[in-house]
Amino acid sequence: QVQLAESGGDLVQAGGSLRLSCVASTSIFNFNRMGWYRQAPGKQRELVAIITTGGMTVYADAVKGRFTISRDNSKNTIYLQMSSLKPEDTGVYYCNAMQPPSATIYWGQGTQVTVSS
Repeated sequence: QVQLAESGGDLVQAGGSLRLSCVASTSIFNFNRMGWYRQAPGKQRELVAIITTGGMTVYADAVKGRFTISRDNSKNTIYLQMSSLKPEDTGVYYCNAMQPPSATIYWGQGTQVTVSS
């Protein structure tokens, strides 16, 4: 069973930065894409950023220019570097991975990010 473990969430002031990490229990080459989603209180889970095996990235409009997703294949880890944080970035951030050929989706347990104004 694939496991994803997030870390790096914290309480930070607006304008600050954080780096989230997601470590997979297997080689991340097993996934055709990995990404970060977030869920604010009372809201649906939403896409933040995706990175494919080939390194292509996609970002939600709300985070473009402020967040950067990256991967370290040797560590089976993806990262989310978050800068210029805003209170509306507050939420639980989840790591996500999609495994071919059945497009099985895996989720981590989440890490809390709180941005104070």
